[in-house]
Amino acid sequence: MSEKPLTPRPAATVTLVRNAQSGQGFEVLMMQRSFQVVFVPGGYVFPGGALDPQDSSDDIAALCSGLTDVEASRRLGVASGGLAYWVAAIRESFEEAGILFACNSRGEMVTLDDDASAQRFHAYRKRVEQGEHTLAAMLRDEGLHLPLQHMAYFSHWITPPGGKRRYDTRFFVAVAPPAQKPLHDNGETINHQWVRPARALDLHRQGEFTMLPPTVNSLRFLAEHDSIESLMASARALKDIPMIAPRIGKDGRRLLPGMPGYEEAAA
Repeated sequence: MSEKPLTPRPAATVTLVRNAQSGQGFEVLMMQRSFQVVFVPGGYVFPGGALDPQDSSDDIAALCSGLTDVEASRRLGVASGGLAYWVAAIRESFEEAGILFACNSRGEMVTLDDDASAQRFHAYRKRVEQGEHTLAAMLRDEGLHLPLQHMAYFSHWITPPGGKRRYDTRFFVAVAPPAQKPLHDNGETINHQWVRPARALDLHRQGEFTMLPPTVNSLRFLAEHDSIESLMASARALKDIPMIAPRIGKDGRRLLPGMPGYEEAAA
């Protein structure tokens, strides 16, 4: 008897971008996953992960600005609970990459470029990651809120059946806070780097960057733009974003909609 396919877990990920150090174009933050994890061992990904119950709490919703749950849900095409995906993307960015997408009461993005702030939020990060503290509690302690209007939703992918993990993932893009530096957690992630999208795609073709189709296709979307302004405007202009569900062919290849063998792989 064949096993029933796993139900995909709701998840969110965020591509953080910044102006390139060369002064031309922009770079995206890529995280390398540990070779010991089950999902994409050694692969390069964007910060992200499964939704947590705290992401949909009333406490965190009260600390979000620029977007209501009704508006977020409408954008994602779900009945309710859409706001949790934006929150999860921010929480995962903080836990996995040490980047906190939050503002103070004056609307200024939080800065972590002094030793005292860096140490304080590093301690918060560990406690939030270990479930000893919630993101909402940290935000209240620090007088911060989440400016969701600065994030743009641009893609929706579902992991194909057959793997040990399945995710129903929403992809977001945001400009990284300028006065913060990423720091991989040395747990799930073991390395990080800022890289031009086109360069990351070249490294993938050369076999140096292991990446799944959602990451590759996200980079292709990023690589179509020559500036952050163009990228963000394009992402915000997207309407009726389709759900993309790869399938596994008989030869083990991941097939995207429209590729030969995709329909047959449904069986």
